[in-house]
Amino acid sequence: MKIIDMPQYGPMFRFGDTNVYWALHLLAEGKRIGRKALADLVGVGEGSMRRILDTLKEWEMISVKQTGITITKTGIGFLNELPVRILDLSVGDVVLGKYQQAVKVSGVSSKIENGMQQRDAGIRAGAAGCTTILLRDGKLIMPPDWELDKERPEIAERIRKSAGLGADDVIIVGGADDIHSAVNAALAAAFELF
Repeated sequence: MKIIDMPQYGPMFRFGDTNVYWALHLLAEGKRIGRKALADLVGVGEGSMRRILDTLKEWEMISVKQTGITITKTGIGFLNELPVRILDLSVGDVVLGKYQQAVKVSGVSSKIENGMQQRDAGIRAGAAGCTTILLRDGKLIMPPDWELDKERPEIAERIRKSAGLGADDVIIVGGADDIHSAVNAALAAAFELF
């Protein structure tokens, strides 16, 4: 999935679609925030954040005022149309790394082969690891066939309570030694499914 096109000529952006999505997600929490604070939360430099905000403002997804940046109805609508949702979920030692970020991706379970593609996408994004979890015959599975319900029932229960996982949905958890890499890993793996 592509949100923002990279330039063909000139300097390359030092950010990607994952950073754009994360910025919108953070703004969707409803608080006004300044550019520097948002850049710190997203994990990009101020110049990159300026470019992200200029683009989002041009697309009428955000409002920039002296009192801070807020998301618009157009921005919220855009986020709601995407089949990716941020989850507040930890899966413990099932994923490598001190920090974890989970995302739920709707309608893509048929695209998952063995989870290696998502792991590789997460590692390319800077993670220590990236784990895929899906429902198969009513059981929570880490592809190709590791059954969470049987091997780690406490984690399976936590996932069932917090994720609202449907038969066609997938959870991807990025793990890294810093939160920005964990977020980028989970989102990068999710975006590769589109």
